[in-house]
Amino acid sequence: MLRIAALSAAAVLASAAVAGPLHAQSVRLPDPSPTRSASSEAFTLDRMVEFGLQSSYRVRQLRLDVERRRSLLNAERARLKSRVQLELNTPEVESITETRWNSTLQRDELVAQNTRRIEMDFSVRQPVVLLGYPTNGVFSFNNRVYRYTQIDGIEADTQYYNRYFFAYDQPLFQPNRMKNSLERAQLNLEDSELAYQADIINMIDGMAEDYYDLLELAYRREVAARRVDQLGIAIGVAQARATVEEGSDIEVEQLLVEQANAIEDLNQTASRLRLQEADVKQRLQLPAGLDLTISPELDVVAVAVDELEAVELARSLAPRMRRLQIDVRETEIGLDETRGQNAFRMNVGVTYGREMQDPRLQGLWAEPRNSYTVDVRATVPIIDWGERRLRIEAQRYSLQRAELAVDQAEAEIDTRVRSEVRNLRDFLQRATNMEANLDMARRLTETTQERYAAREVGLVELMQALDRERLTAENFLGAYLGYQEALLDLRQLTFFDFESNLPVADRFPICVATGGDSDRASSCGGG
Repeated sequence: MLRIAALSAAAVLASAAVAGPLHAQSVRLPDPSPTRSASSEAFTLDRMVEFGLQSSYRVRQLRLDVERRRSLLNAERARLKSRVQLELNTPEVESITETRWNSTLQRDELVAQNTRRIEMDFSVRQPVVLLGYPTNGVFSFNNRVYRYTQIDGIEADTQYYNRYFFAYDQPLFQPNRMKNSLERAQLNLEDSELAYQADIINMIDGMAEDYYDLLELAYRREVAARRVDQLGIAIGVAQARATVEEGSDIEVEQLLVEQANAIEDLNQTASRLRLQEADVKQRLQLPAGLDLTISPELDVVAVAVDELEAVELARSLAPRMRRLQIDVRETEIGLDETRGQNAFRMNVGVTYGREMQDPRLQGLWAEPRNSYTVDVRATVPIIDWGERRLRIEAQRYSLQRAELAVDQAEAEIDTRVRSEVRNLRDFLQRATNMEANLDMARRLTETTQERYAAREVGLVELMQALDRERLTAENFLGAYLGYQEALLDLRQLTFFDFESNLPVADRFPICVATGGDSDRASSCGGG
C-alpha cells in the first residue's frame, strides 16, 4: 500500500505540472502596425497572415518588381507625349588637311580646311496619336541656326544660316513599334501584378498550413491532457477500492503505468508544440517571448460549393488563365514584329518651312524663302534564302504552343476543381460524422467511468472506452484537417474564399490593381 501511495503521489504531481487546463486561452498579441496605438487582438489565422505579410522580405521584393514594371509602363506612356530637345555644337573647330579627288586635274590633291562652326538645333517632337491609337508617325517643329566661318590665310568668310520648319515622318508597311512597345509594357505590368497575387496566395496558404499544424499539436495536447485527467479519476476510484477490497491493488498499478505513459505522451506533444511555435515565430519575425498558444477548438462549419461556379471562378478569377492569355498576346506581338523583319517597308518624310542665309546675323529674318523636302524611301528584299519565312514559321509554332497551353490549362482546371469539390464534400461528411462520433465516445467514456466506480464493469472495459475515445478524437482531427486542407486547395485554385464568400483579393490584404492602371490605388499587404 505504501508503494502504491508513492506511485500515485508521483503521478498526481507530474500530471499537475504538465497537463494544465484542458482548454488553453487564446494569446493576446500587440498590434504590428507602428502607426497605431498598441492594441490587443487574439492570435487567429487572419492575424497570423497579417503578421506574415508585413514581415516577409519576399512580399517586399514582389512589390518592388511591380513598381518597376509600373515605372516602365509610365515611361512608355511618356514617349507618346511631346519631347523638347536642344542640341548645341559650340564650337566645332576644324583645321585639317585631307586628300580629295580633283576631277579637273584627274588626280588626288591635298586640300587644307580651316573652319569654325557654331550650331544650335531646337526641336519639338510629338508622336501622332489618333483617338488613343499610336500611328507610328512623328510630327515635329524644328529650328536650325548656325554660324559658319571659313578661314583662308588671314581672310575669313562668315555666313549665318537659319531655318525653321515642320516635319512629318510616317513609316509604312512595317510593325507599329510604338503601339507594340506600349502594349507590351501594359502586359508586363499586369503579368507582374498577377504573379504578385499568385505568390501572395501561396504564402497565405503556407501560413495557413503552419497555423493548422499548431492547431493539430494543440488539439493532440488537449487529448493527451484529457486522458491523463481521466486516468487520474480512475486511479482515485481504484485506490478507494483497494482500501476495502483485497487484491485490487493490481488495478491501481496498471492505471498508474497507463497514466505515466499518458504523461510522457503529453510531454512529447507539448515539446513538439513549443518547437513548432518557435519555428513560426522565427519565420514571422515575432518576439521570442511571445506565447502563440492556440485554443484547440475544432468547429466544423459546412461550406457549400457548386462545381460549375467553382470552375468558372478558377477560369476568370485566378491569375493562371489571364497570365497564359498574356503570354499568347505577347507571342502575337512577337509574330507581328517578326513579319516586319527583312520585309518590304517604306518611309515617307515631308518637311516645309522657311530659310535664310546672310553674312550678317541681323539679315537672317529679313527675306526668308520657302524650303521643303519630300523623301520617300523603300526597302525591297529580293533574296534572303528563306530566313524571314523560317523565322515567321518558328514564331507561329511558339504561338500555337502558347494557345495549346491555354487549352491544357482549361482542361486541368476543370478536372482539378471538380476533384477538389468532391474531396471537400467527402471530408465534410467525414468530419461531421466523426464530430458526432466523438461526442458519443465521450458520453460512453463518462458512462463507463461511472459504471467502473459502481463496480459494474472492470478495468478492461474502462481502458477500452478510453482508447476508443482517443482513437475517435484522432480520426476526427484527421477528417477536420483534411477538410481544411481541401478548402485551402480549392481557394488556391479559384482565388475565391468560400468560407467568407469573398474573392481572395478582398478577403486578404493583397494587391488588386491589375491591368496596368497606375492611377488606381492598390490595397497591397506587406508594406
